[in-house]
Amino acid sequence: MVKRITVNIAERINWLWRLLMTGFCFVLFGVGGLLLSLIWFNLLLFFQRNEDKRCRLARHSISFSFRLFLFLTRKLGVLDYHFSGLEKIRTDKGCLIVANHPTLLDYVILASTLPDVDCIVKSALLRNPFVSGAIRSARYLINSDAEILLPVCRERLASGHNILIFPEGTRTTPGHPISLQRGAANIAVRCECDLRIIHITCSQKMLDKKSKWYQIPPQKPIYTITIGEQLTNENFAVDTENGHAIAARQLNRQLTHLLTP
Repeated sequence: MVKRITVNIAERINWLWRLLMTGFCFVLFGVGGLLLSLIWFNLLLFFQRNEDKRCRLARHSISFSFRLFLFLTRKLGVLDYHFSGLEKIRTDKGCLIVANHPTLLDYVILASTLPDVDCIVKSALLRNPFVSGAIRSARYLINSDAEILLPVCRERLASGHNILIFPEGTRTTPGHPISLQRGAANIAVRCECDLRIIHITCSQKMLDKKSKWYQIPPQKPIYTITIGEQLTNENFAVDTENGHAIAARQLNRQLTHLLTP
């Protein structure tokens, strides 16, 4: 009986610690984003005139900041994470990276280890003062205008850049099957690029679409990021406009199956 009480007290103290440190990490993330936008990215504008080099420096700065942030969350006991098959993605060039989106930290974890990756983001994030500076400095792609997005994606993929996209468009709703928008499939079919599948799971319910930051789980969550198979564009390449639409629908169904937990 005494042992059980002691264990319960220890678990409660651990939960309170993780709650406090989660709040601290959220504040740190916001302050860090503002400092990067207001100071570092403006310094890059001044010291690096070459736009491509400045963009690369900005992306590597973002990736380094995310690695530092995740290192801190791990050391403070807020969460843990590990990759499986990371070596597969190191040699990808001109590839569309497609991942499911269960939590708020999915992009942070992926970008921390993929410093040169391009990313398609929601236009609403440009109004967020904590991340808008990073989006503009890294020249991330905005999903608001499909007519502009597709040719830019084609150009960047053809030049060897990898593009990360979460085809759900938002975080997965807990208890519901994933529902993919057709943007990723359309880009893959029309740009004739390969696809790399990434599957993200979290051992605890945390930072999903229905959770607030302070609703932390009873145990420390562990993220598992599994680098999956590559789908070559020969599997869905077509020539006609009608063929593109049909191929995109078929590919979207395949992606739904592959990304479903």
